[in-house]
Amino acid sequence: MSRELKKGCTYSLLVPTSMGIRMTPVNRQAVHCSDTFTMQATSAESNVASISSYLGLRVKVLTTFVKGSPIARFIKDSLASRHMDYEGVEVEQGSPWGFRHQINIADTGFGTRGPQVFNDRAGEVGRTLNIKDFDLEKIFKTEGVQIVHLSGLICALSKETSEFCLEIARKAKKYKTKISFDLNHRASFWKGREKELHEIFTEIAGISDILIGNEEDFQLCLGIQGPEAGGKDLGEKIEGFKEMITRVKARFPGAYVFATTLRQVINANTHLWGAILSEGDDWHVVQPREIPVLDRIGGGDGFVGGMLYAILKGWEPEKWIRFAWAAGALVTTQLTDYGQPADEEQIWRIWEGNARVKR
Repeated sequence: MSRELKKGCTYSLLVPTSMGIRMTPVNRQAVHCSDTFTMQATSAESNVASISSYLGLRVKVLTTFVKGSPIARFIKDSLASRHMDYEGVEVEQGSPWGFRHQINIADTGFGTRGPQVFNDRAGEVGRTLNIKDFDLEKIFKTEGVQIVHLSGLICALSKETSEFCLEIARKAKKYKTKISFDLNHRASFWKGREKELHEIFTEIAGISDILIGNEEDFQLCLGIQGPEAGGKDLGEKIEGFKEMITRVKARFPGAYVFATTLRQVINANTHLWGAILSEGDDWHVVQPREIPVLDRIGGGDGFVGGMLYAILKGWEPEKWIRFAWAAGALVTTQLTDYGQPADEEQIWRIWEGNARVKR
């Protein structure tokens, strides 16, 4: 289980994804009583990659677009503004009832009113992602990639995307690219495909170097026994989570990093936020700390993005979880569901609890 990253690569991070748009009511109002919305380009995987791209590392997105769509143009411009390279075929819409990019409609919640999310994925062009549309030899052998990050969301989206992610993982392993896999279980994606997806997720997890997931992810995707109930306090449950991760490590000994976040919702504006990371034989824990929340969506992706950035920078493991925790906390202060750090110092100031004005 070597921590050493491949040298001489064009890209630090590669993410396959299905891009779409998020519509959010202004002024923290609920969707059903709003008539003014902001729009952003989004996907869980590109959200993860944003921490690295904003901090200067070279990132590439593999996706697919609807040909001639103004939404596709909006997405391309957004990725470019986030300092990301992208590659993807143009798919004909077909008809007004044909392909389009996914729509995520979500408010931020406020106080005692929690956020609500409605996903409209009918006709999603990302479901057509096909391994035949990409030259993986060129990407992994000629260009070179240090880490490829895969998500259970894109992996379970369709039979085509499942095969797409599996082949990417196999090719990455062949060319010594590290594989990061965030399990991200979604029951609606798995319905009717449980056996098939369990086998695919198990194979990808078996060749991954970095595994991320919460208790439900590890149980439902990989069949790992979850943590014991423990106490009511989030901090009291940490030993149970460690025991679960120990079971995951025994089942997937090829990985060298295992991570999960800990969240307790006090109200929509205040959370307790913690994390557990296992690297080799060492444990690194951030006890749950109170954070203010402007918009919770994307905080988990920010955590993963911060962790991968820290690994890519070659820092020592005790810094991985601290930077990851703070990157996730950063995202919850922004209205985009991806982090836009100004620099490393901004994230480290969050870790230190230093919110004083910087002049």
